[in-house]
Amino acid sequence: MTNVTTKETAVREPRVLIVEDEVFVAMDIERILVDAGFKVQAIAADRGEALANADGADVAFVDLNLRDGPTGVIIAEELARKYAVKVVYVTANPAQIVQPAPTAIGFIRKPFYDKAIVAAAAMAVNRQVTPEDAATITLFS
Repeated sequence: MTNVTTKETAVREPRVLIVEDEVFVAMDIERILVDAGFKVQAIAADRGEALANADGADVAFVDLNLRDGPTGVIIAEELARKYAVKVVYVTANPAQIVQPAPTAIGFIRKPFYDKAIVAAAAMAVNRQVTPEDAATITLFS
């Protein structure tokens, strides 16, 4: 009799990095994503924390104006180039996004709706999104 060993293929939850210095906003985004089945691997309030926690993230929700100043655009660029992380900007000032990061899918304007956060995360990891939900995000072409 031959023993056959089978490997179970574990499906990894998509991992998210939240780059936001306003603690209540960050916690709200975290709650929304966890409820939707995503794993938040870290919340970062500045460039140093964001880059220290980026490895393994699939998507990052990035505010533009953080604890260390208007560094969100630079952080997004570094996350895209060094870690191939998909980027979703979450900001009240989208005009500050002059040149989106190469992996940026779009932005969500603050104040945001739960469905916009979930739709953006789903799009970033290639999940199906309804046209109605997709319309809650401003996509880059």
